[in-house]
Amino acid sequence: MKKVFPLEVEGKKTPRVIDSIKHEVNKYLKRERRKRLPAGVDYWDFDCRVGTESDSTEVIHLTKISAEIDIISEQGVPSVYIEILSKQGRRKRKAPSDKPAPNTSKKI
Repeated sequence: MKKVFPLEVEGKKTPRVIDSIKHEVNKYLKRERRKRLPAGVDYWDFDCRVGTESDSTEVIHLTKISAEIDIISEQGVPSVYIEILSKQGRRKRKAPSDKPAPNTSKKI
C-alpha cells in the first residue's frame, strides 16, 4: 500500500478522519496477513514508511504507525503519506546458551 491520506476532509472532524485512516491501515494489514504463506516462510513481515510526503518519509516499525499518524496530524499538515510493503519473514534460531539446563526432577 502506497497512499496519501488527506487529514482535512470537508464535513468531517479531524479526529474521525484520523480514526478512519488507522482503520484502513489495520484492515490492509489483516488482509495481507491472511494470504497463504509460501513454502519455507514463517510469517508476513512489513516494511513501513510514514511521512508528510513520499519524499520525506521515515522508516518505522509496524507498531509505531498509529503513533506516527497522531504526531503528523498535530503538525497541522494537510495530508499524510503511508507506505506499507509486505515481505516474507523467517524466524531466526536462538543461539544455544552457556547455562546448563535447570534440574527439574522432584525429590519426594
